[in-house]
Amino acid sequence: MASTDILTALAELESSPQPQHNKASGYNELLQKIVNGPSAQLSANLIAFLDSILGETVGVVVSRQLLISLVLVLKDLPSAEVKIEVCQHALQALQPRVVSFEEQDAAIREIVADAYEQQEDYTSAAKALQGIQLDSSQRMISDTAKVKLWIRIVRLFLEEDDTTSAETYLNRAKTLLYKVEDQEIRLMFQLSQARILDAGRKFLDACRIYHEFSFSLIIAEEEKMRALSAAIICAVLGPAGPQRSRILSQLYRDERASQVEEFGILEKMFLDRLLSPAEVKQFADKLAPHQLAQTADGSTVLTKAVIEHNLLGASRLYSNIGMEDLGGLLGLEGEKAGEYAAAMIEQGRLAGRIDQIDRLIYFDGGEGSGERTSAGQADRIVGNELRKWDANVRGLTEEVEKVTTLIQNHYPDFVAANLVH
Repeated sequence: MASTDILTALAELESSPQPQHNKASGYNELLQKIVNGPSAQLSANLIAFLDSILGETVGVVVSRQLLISLVLVLKDLPSAEVKIEVCQHALQALQPRVVSFEEQDAAIREIVADAYEQQEDYTSAAKALQGIQLDSSQRMISDTAKVKLWIRIVRLFLEEDDTTSAETYLNRAKTLLYKVEDQEIRLMFQLSQARILDAGRKFLDACRIYHEFSFSLIIAEEEKMRALSAAIICAVLGPAGPQRSRILSQLYRDERASQVEEFGILEKMFLDRLLSPAEVKQFADKLAPHQLAQTADGSTVLTKAVIEHNLLGASRLYSNIGMEDLGGLLGLEGEKAGEYAAAMIEQGRLAGRIDQIDRLIYFDGGEGSGERTSAGQADRIVGNELRKWDANVRGLTEEVEKVTTLIQNHYPDFVAANLVH
């Protein structure tokens, strides 16, 4: 409860017949007295002050001025608890009359959002900012200010891994981003977009944005290297195939890549070397929870990415391999290894074919074209094999013909006596 002397002073101001501008001076003096008073009753005294300036005895114009004074005081308070208690009361009190106090309502919401963020309650902070009126006839809000607010809400939701809500506000920001010239805001949008794609397991898209972000000239070197690490992690987790190979090539050729911890696994993946379980476990310890989440078949994103990579690596080492042997190489049962190979061949991420009768997988030089395999494409693969066979036979007969010609040139008598016409 508010202190007796503060309540008495407020009652005197409310009942005073003096003009409104004189009342404003009295309220401002009392506000300073409250701030300098005992901290134990600070919240209660500020709430009593707030109720008084929003009462019927104070005009709207003076109430706005006094609310601005209160906002300045709240910004400087060290206690997040006091800020939250007073601001929440203020927002409830302003709700029926928010049209008359839009600017003050927005300022109070920003203060309470800062306080919630200080307490790491990011969802409450985001919800406080969601209530700010941006389409107002009373005040002009620039497109840059709107985008900045939306991106802050996005980042708050991302702190709680609420990517659905974050993406909603990111899409709002995207509609006005072309009007924003502030490079810092554009970079924050870019980083938020990458984090949402990362959380949505669109790792290769996220990787490209992280890598692009790492080249920004206006961020600290530490942030650049952190973004580069995130790009490498996303590249490793991405589905094996031509698209990922191009991205791995770009990252491997980045001169800075050798300075990050993830360079070892990047190098092995780029060079199509098989990854050992120990290396995979060491890499897994650095991943975020969503990057270790289970997929529909019960495996993790990392496990699936490593199996596909090792399968692609095996295609570089072998022309063909039995399903059981491939399963032993990948740490899977033969049937499961065959399923992975079939899926990658069908999706155009691995060039090859499967002989189900002999349980053999034939590789045609590693990665596919990136296009999904259809029945017609399967026929073309068989046709390619026949053409290779024909070319080999033709080459062999040509070599025999060359040998015969050499014998004829060097030993004409032998050829005349023994060559069958």
